[in-house]
Amino acid sequence: MSKFKFLKLLFCPLFLTGVVHSPLSYGVETGSVKWPNVNTKLKRDPAVEKHIDKLLATMTIEQKVAQMVQPEIGYLTVEQMRKYGFGSYLNGGNTAPYGNKRASMDMWLKYADEMYLASMDASVDGIAIPTIWGTDAMHGHSNVYGATLFPHNIGLGAARDTDLIKRIGQATAKEVAATGIEWSFAPTVAVVRDDRWGRTYESYSENPDLVKEYAAEMVIGIQGEIGNDFLKKTKRIATAKHFVGDGGTERGIDRGNTIIDEQGLKVIHSPGYFSAINEGVQSVMASFNSWNGQRVHGDKYLLTEVLKNQMGFDGFVVSDWNAHKFVEGCDLEQCAAAINAGVDVIMVPEHFEAFYHNTVKQAKEGVIPEARINDAVRRFLRAKIRWGVFAKGKPSLRPESQHPEWLGAQPHRELAREAVRKSLVLLKNNNNVLPINAKSRVLVAGNGADNIAKQAGGWSVSWQGTDNTNDDFPNATSIFAGLKSQIEKAGGDVEFAEFGDYSVKPDVAIVVIGEEPYAEWFGDIEYLEYQYETKKDLALLKTLKAKGIPVVTVFLTGRPLWVNKELNASDAFVAAWLPGSEGEGIADILLTNEKGAIQYDFTGKLSFSWPKYDDQYSLNIGDENYQPLFEYGYGLTYDDTVNLPVLTEKTTPRKVASTDSKALFVRSLSDNLVWTLQAGQTDKVITKNSSATSTDGMSLLMQSVNLSYQEDARQFIWRSGTDKATFALAYQKPEKMSEMYQSGYLTLKVRINKSPGEHTDLQVMCSQKQCLRKVSFSSFDAILSDKKWHTLAIPLSCNDKGTESKAITEVLKVEANEASIAFADIGLTIKPNSDAVVVKCSN
Repeated sequence: MSKFKFLKLLFCPLFLTGVVHSPLSYGVETGSVKWPNVNTKLKRDPAVEKHIDKLLATMTIEQKVAQMVQPEIGYLTVEQMRKYGFGSYLNGGNTAPYGNKRASMDMWLKYADEMYLASMDASVDGIAIPTIWGTDAMHGHSNVYGATLFPHNIGLGAARDTDLIKRIGQATAKEVAATGIEWSFAPTVAVVRDDRWGRTYESYSENPDLVKEYAAEMVIGIQGEIGNDFLKKTKRIATAKHFVGDGGTERGIDRGNTIIDEQGLKVIHSPGYFSAINEGVQSVMASFNSWNGQRVHGDKYLLTEVLKNQMGFDGFVVSDWNAHKFVEGCDLEQCAAAINAGVDVIMVPEHFEAFYHNTVKQAKEGVIPEARINDAVRRFLRAKIRWGVFAKGKPSLRPESQHPEWLGAQPHRELAREAVRKSLVLLKNNNNVLPINAKSRVLVAGNGADNIAKQAGGWSVSWQGTDNTNDDFPNATSIFAGLKSQIEKAGGDVEFAEFGDYSVKPDVAIVVIGEEPYAEWFGDIEYLEYQYETKKDLALLKTLKAKGIPVVTVFLTGRPLWVNKELNASDAFVAAWLPGSEGEGIADILLTNEKGAIQYDFTGKLSFSWPKYDDQYSLNIGDENYQPLFEYGYGLTYDDTVNLPVLTEKTTPRKVASTDSKALFVRSLSDNLVWTLQAGQTDKVITKNSSATSTDGMSLLMQSVNLSYQEDARQFIWRSGTDKATFALAYQKPEKMSEMYQSGYLTLKVRINKSPGEHTDLQVMCSQKQCLRKVSFSSFDAILSDKKWHTLAIPLSCNDKGTESKAITEVLKVEANEASIAFADIGLTIKPNSDAVVVKCSN
């Protein structure tokens, strides 16, 4: 660390305010802090308000509530849209039109047209108000096959370029517009305080000031500039999220509790909303997290008094995916408390019909005041009319929908490549091993080198990004492909060997390693040390280093991780974050041109402090005890001659995990477990994904559904008129049951939507030849026939003999003809919870 850079840090405004490191209090009294009115530019249009007045005067309670309910396309039908006239709908991260992950732009437009026309059909619901479609365009139009994927926000934060952010917003809006979608759930303006959080990469920075600058530019890019092109032509409705404090939860637990006083909430976690609202952002998404123990979705003080009244936000508040469920007194099918608190549009992916009817009832009974309903609908209609929804017509006929070439357009890809170059941060360059002469003999290794899914991360074509291959990213460029193109063009030699087993000794090795894709809570971690269990990438680096080969490590990551060991085993180390679809941007920086001249220098600077020790979970600029390895703002250039000394590799003791229970499928699959689907004698489908279909394409379908969290359960649907099919939760490699669980229980949550019949068994702990238990569904049909979730506990010992020595191939399986059954929270335990239905051994 240079002395000069450290002196700059001491004069950082955040350090001087003292609020970042002030003691935080729990349960402080609200109302003690004055929040600024930040809606200074956007004025209300009397014509728009008059239009809303006319609509509200003619609308029934049913029609108003329909505007407030937002279903998801995986569950919504055209007939339901025609019947209710919902004001909006969304596609989740794992959903594309007609269930086709690789749906073409025409298919997206076709689906948008169908929903638009159904919403405009007044024959059933009695009113014609156009619906709008919302999508998570997280880093580009990232859910769409063939779209341009920009670096995730953490990388953009390192770029320190506000104009770049605006241009990315503009390009993203154009690609969203090309598919007929009106509304983007972006930008995320979280300020992360604990890097263990699984959404750290969605944040621009730990510094609220940088987040504030970027939020404004991204909103301008997506929506246009007030007084100029605001919500015109290709511009889309933007969403600042998640209000508020999502980046400050204890231990970085997604959707957890943020403990901080109101002044800290305002100064640290809110600046992105100040600037976004000032630039006219039309939507704010409420946050899943709690603030000092109270769920934000039910916090009237924050949503109404602070956001709407004091800050002056006159757009609408949308909930997050089923987040209303966690508000006190609410469940998936009703939540007056969230609406009364200030949520205007409720995202109810699956249970929207029940939610609609219950909300209508609550409104008519006065549980939700009519004035609150009118305010919610007014706010939503105001944004829709500002955007011009009544004038723009059917999605496929809009001028901005006539440009299929915009999706993955070359200028957008060039912009993304520029963003990659600007986002890279050079952490180590001992003996100036970089840049690499492109005429050299170069080995490219590591499992991130030719892996576009890994360089793109989560929220890329699919929600988690774990089920993608290079084929899911047409026209994208892997890091290796970019390096290969430039090295061969310059006359050098390049060899790709993932595990470093080269055929000819290279002059230098570029090793691309890093985190596997994840999104939201699936990315929450307990430890900061990279690969603390396996260290397989470290072994690769050491092997190459031991052979006298200079090693350049390119690190793909969604957060700063403790990598002292990997840094010591590298001559140069580049934080590449999650660069997206344009991997060649990395070659632009690492390689010279054919004449040996630098193409582009490093300009990226850390927007997150980098840990020196493996227990620095919460390490932020302005902290009272600020001791990073690389401080906020650090980043070498080719002009620097800094040799990083050998770093400490000492680790802190880790707690011993509790062995009372073992999760097998709790929100995600544990290691060595997969889902299998097989129809008759056809080939078995083996997957870790959230959805799948048996090989024959019809007999058995697996889809994700929701229990407590987004897509944390799996529903299996056996279709009538087909052969018998079998689903299983299976081990990839057979495992023997741990001795401590042999007298315990297999517990699972089950919801039966359609009973499989009295002769169907739930088979448990099966080996190659037999199953430890076979429990007939008819034995608990009376309990499970209400289509609600129930917890079952199946004993694993009923005085059996010899079962403890058998290797288990399937944890559970069901063979059926026609049924619909959902499973969640599957695990082993010594003692089940008191709410479990314990299956008798006689069964």
